[in-house]
Amino acid sequence: MPHPLSVRFHSAELLDRLRAEAVVRRLSSSALAEELIEEGLRIRRHPLIAFRDGPAGRRAALVSGPDVWEVVSGVVGGDVTPSERVVRAVQLFGLTAEQVDAALNYYAAFPEEIEGEITNNRAMADEAEAQWVRRQRLIAG
Repeated sequence: MPHPLSVRFHSAELLDRLRAEAVVRRLSSSALAEELIEEGLRIRRHPLIAFRDGPAGRRAALVSGPDVWEVVSGVVGGDVTPSERVVRAVQLFGLTAEQVDAALNYYAAFPEEIEGEITNNRAMADEAEAQWVRRQRLIAG
């Protein structure tokens, strides 16, 4: 259920930029403003996190590194101890321990979002592999 909030912009230029960006993104000005506010609040709590566009939509990423879901996939689970997982992620991604911690802190705050991205990425990878196998069979046949 929507919760209305009236916002006054003191800068006509800012409002014009918001409207223009909303047109480019094919969103209403309200929807874009909500997205930007949500991301801005998250960035304030998680300053090493940025948001990027991509084929699967916007996603959280380390400011100068991979997407959060990629780091989490490399750290969570597996057959090594939690402390070894962080060391492995540092080595695997070439990140600092602080960056790995930032990704894990974001994951702890928004687990459903990151789990969804991990699941989506696995499904896309499985589909790409299945397509490659079908193609190889066609070529061989």
